[in-house]
Amino acid sequence: MPAVQVQQSIERKLREALQPEHLEVANESHGHAGPGAETHFRVVVVSAAFDGKTRVAQHQLIYQTLEQERAEGVHALGIQTFTPEQFAAEQAGRVASPPCIGADAKDGPA
Repeated sequence: MPAVQVQQSIERKLREALQPEHLEVANESHGHAGPGAETHFRVVVVSAAFDGKTRVAQHQLIYQTLEQERAEGVHALGIQTFTPEQFAAEQAGRVASPPCIGADAKDGPA
């Protein structure tokens, strides 16, 4: 599935399943090693569906929702989940995904 379709599928499924107040889906494949693979995505999801759930349970909801995309080649999925209250309090504390040095990187650790 082309990356645009994968990203749209991720967005659609998360919106349907979690009715988020805020959703970001970023294709980060360009920053990772590999021959043209469009398989690295980052999501930020703010949803009342996370109220009362542990961070692990929140992430499990994301993984379950995107089970098909993961089975079809999404290799890396960076996830940040927030309840609406957490997002309001912690929005400034969000962090970007670290750069991937990949197997083809020349300056990476040995």
